[in-house]
Amino acid sequence: MPTVHVRITGRVQGVGYRAWTVEHASRAGLTGWVRNRSDGSVEAVLQGSETTIEAFLARCQEGPRFAKVYSVTTESIEKSEIFSDFTHKTTL
Repeated sequence: MPTVHVRITGRVQGVGYRAWTVEHASRAGLTGWVRNRSDGSVEAVLQGSETTIEAFLARCQEGPRFAKVYSVTTESIEKSEIFSDFTHKTTL
C-alpha cells in the first residue's frame, strides 16, 4: 500500500489544518494520521492509492480557508504499518 510522509509549512497551525486534513483525507478514502509539530509545521502520513494521494497532496497546497501554505514536502515510506482510518495525533 503506497504510504507517504508529508510536512506542510506556513501558517498551518491555529487555522484548523489538522481537522481539515482528517475530514478531507477520510472523505478521499485515505488512512493515516496528522499532527502539529512544535516547530509550527503540520506532519502527516497518508496511505492509499497513488492517484488518491497525489490528488490530496494538491489540495494540501491550499488547506483550510485561513491557512497560508508555503510548502508541502513528501517522502515515500517503504515499510509502514497498515492504518485502518485517518486520525489526528498530539503535537510532537
